[in-house]
Amino acid sequence: MALDGIFLHHIKTELEKEAIGARVSQIYQPNKDELVIGLRTQNGNKKLLLSSRANSPRVHFTEYAPENPAVPPMLCMLLRKRLGGGKLISVRQPDLERILFLDFEAVNELGDRVQLTVATEIMGKYSNIIIINGEGVIIDSLKRVDMTMSSQRLVLPNLKYELPPAQDKLSIINSSADEIIKRIKALDRQMPLNKALLAVLQGTSPVVCREIEHTTSLLSKADFDITNLNMTAQIEAVLIEQLNTLSDIAKNSSGTPYMIYRNEDNGKPFDMSFMQISQYEGGATVKCYESFSRLADDFYAERDKADRMKIKAADLYKLLTNTMDRLSRKINLQSAELDRCKNREQLRIFGDLLQANLYRIEKGSESVAVQNFYDENMAEITIPLNPAISPASNAQKYYKDYRKAKTAEKMLTQQIEKAKDELDYIDATLDCVRRAESEKDLAQIRLELIEQGYIKAPKGKQKPPAALPPMEFTSSDGFKILVGRNNKQNDKLTLKTANKNDVWFHTKDIHGSHTIVVTDGKEITETAILEAAQTAAYFSKARESSQVPVDYTLVRFVSKPSGAKPGMVIYVNNSTVYVTPKIIG
Repeated sequence: MALDGIFLHHIKTELEKEAIGARVSQIYQPNKDELVIGLRTQNGNKKLLLSSRANSPRVHFTEYAPENPAVPPMLCMLLRKRLGGGKLISVRQPDLERILFLDFEAVNELGDRVQLTVATEIMGKYSNIIIINGEGVIIDSLKRVDMTMSSQRLVLPNLKYELPPAQDKLSIINSSADEIIKRIKALDRQMPLNKALLAVLQGTSPVVCREIEHTTSLLSKADFDITNLNMTAQIEAVLIEQLNTLSDIAKNSSGTPYMIYRNEDNGKPFDMSFMQISQYEGGATVKCYESFSRLADDFYAERDKADRMKIKAADLYKLLTNTMDRLSRKINLQSAELDRCKNREQLRIFGDLLQANLYRIEKGSESVAVQNFYDENMAEITIPLNPAISPASNAQKYYKDYRKAKTAEKMLTQQIEKAKDELDYIDATLDCVRRAESEKDLAQIRLELIEQGYIKAPKGKQKPPAALPPMEFTSSDGFKILVGRNNKQNDKLTLKTANKNDVWFHTKDIHGSHTIVVTDGKEITETAILEAAQTAAYFSKARESSQVPVDYTLVRFVSKPSGAKPGMVIYVNNSTVYVTPKIIG
């Protein structure tokens, strides 16, 4: 876990420095796993994020506050009542455990001053945020834990709060380097040094343990795969020095916040630490941050944003994916049926041959062999018969089956084409859901699906969500670039908002947003074409790809076929440019 006990100790120091004495001004619960507490500090208003999300539990100041629901949850209302206007009086961390206690002084209904504690437990999927009164009794929590979930530690209202079971590990603050090395040597199995450190040390993440091993290996000129059973005196001496340095950092909160970007993954952040990281050598870039809160905020921002939107759009994902599955099955079944219709001409030929040879066919025959006058060689052909009906009726049945197959082929071709268009539309809508950035974006998509008949309209009069404007960017040489957020907005942007002489962009044969370069009568530049194409590729299904083909043409050459689904257009006189997706600015 990137946010280890020592990293959390640095967060604690930042909170003590910035927020002790601060008043609670706002409390929000954006979702079931997070709380945001607004604090009025001497340096202005700050937002404190407390998260118990399984893949990103943490506590720190944030500038990326999640979007709040229209109606606050019950726990949020309880906290506003109990904690509103309270003052943060202390921040505690038991040793280097990944637990932070925020102690607040508040006023109860009787006007008496009471203490309330918000405990943030950072323990992966077991993470939790627990509200505790001055007597150590649980008031409530984001995740209640009953007997069906755990028999060791219950987290329920009116129960006494207990710390999670402690691990049998040594604290770098309270244990000497010699004690730590002795414990490493006493491990009951051989393992690399970084694994041994992780098993022995409290509050250290894998990246820190690997860095200690890496530095120890370099300074002692030892093999990189140092194990707990082959440490020489030289290795021990270097390791003691590394552990003492780590102890000083932990005791004094003297670390420096670093973000680690993997070069091979388009420069995306993949880890963070309170110390300089050199183990990746040329495979990663390390950037220094001004604060630990800002580092954690940036590290988790994009990942959490995508996760939050996925949770809020869960009903849309389910609806659209189920619809896509249904349409795919329908197309496959109809295609198989269409394949069976391809032999319809054989049915007509059988009917003609039977009609010409009625005088030769005995009633009750199961088949008849006749000369095929449609074959240039007049080859003999055997025709199956139904013995229960007359030869003439057999001929008429083949004609009837032929007409039925001909009609079926026509209808199936139309239905398959219609289903494919619908499948294409659902896929495009699903892409819009994946790229939605707010609940307002999702509300617009839901409204579109209601209008298209995929979602039932809510009962009673409902105020429709306010339409959002298209996203707006500016090219480096000053051209305005507009990007549609969803299918309906794509139509409006291209067919109503844009001028006929503006330039329209869209990824070639790939779902994505309509992108318009507003020319205002000027001739578009190569720079604007390139940057608009990069923007169109970024807001498409090919965002994670490279060398994405993007078509562009004048808006006047874009039209919408009659009856086409929202977002579906046709265009001519286009050119194509290949770009790597990139957002401007």
